[in-house]
Amino acid sequence: MTATFATSDPHGHLAELTAALHAAGLVDAGNRWSGGDARLWVLGDLLDRGPDGLGVIALVRRLVDEAAAAGGAVLPLLGNHEVIALGTRLFGDAEVVHRGVVRTFSSIWERNGGLATDQAGIDEELFAWLAGLPAIGRDGDHLLMHSDTVGYLEWGGSVDEINAAVREALAGDDPVAWFDVLVRLGQRHEYAGPSGAAVARAFLDRLGGHRIVHGHSIIGDLFDEPCDSYDEPRLYADGLALDIDGGIYEGGPCLVVRLSG
Repeated sequence: MTATFATSDPHGHLAELTAALHAAGLVDAGNRWSGGDARLWVLGDLLDRGPDGLGVIALVRRLVDEAAAAGGAVLPLLGNHEVIALGTRLFGDAEVVHRGVVRTFSSIWERNGGLATDQAGIDEELFAWLAGLPAIGRDGDHLLMHSDTVGYLEWGGSVDEINAAVREALAGDDPVAWFDVLVRLGQRHEYAGPSGAAVARAFLDRLGGHRIVHGHSIIGDLFDEPCDSYDEPRLYADGLALDIDGGIYEGGPCLVVRLSG
């Protein structure tokens, strides 16, 4: 059986990501793909907050090619920080009225750990690659996405519909449509609490799969624990949701989680 892995929210921490991938047997000492036919999902937020977002992106893009050549797959998804960075690149400090609020991408980028070095390296080709990332994926029993929200359903009732709608929005230059993507991907904690299991079950019933795998919400924040007190993902919502964001920029672990195989 092919092994399936997932990681999320490296946020520019290249050394920690490569160390975690090496420990999982997915890259060798030279950080080249060594996972054979394994599949690795990368659930977004490649850049911002950490020192080398461009290095993380370059690693992921190289591993996409190397894994494919070996019969495996590296499958990156879109995170809210990709949208923040690209929106800043496209709209800068232009004021946009969105849902009755005046917003600018540049101010959101500054408040959320945006790095000028990352921005400087986003050329047209990289912009197109990031903007074309899928928002959600299905792998066997696992439904994989960046954010722990049901907001994805506002784009459609299937994985394909959602990805097509997000790609269409980010292929255009309508700032309101871009802010729609950002706001929905910024939602969180919707599978937690007393009603969380029912919310997760309804979401899975719509899109398929038996377990949601997400990042975005740091495990320590979601469960009110210090980020240096755990080294494993957290299963919750009656086993229907798995949080794999260790909170690397808060001192937590970079988690590479084996999902199957």
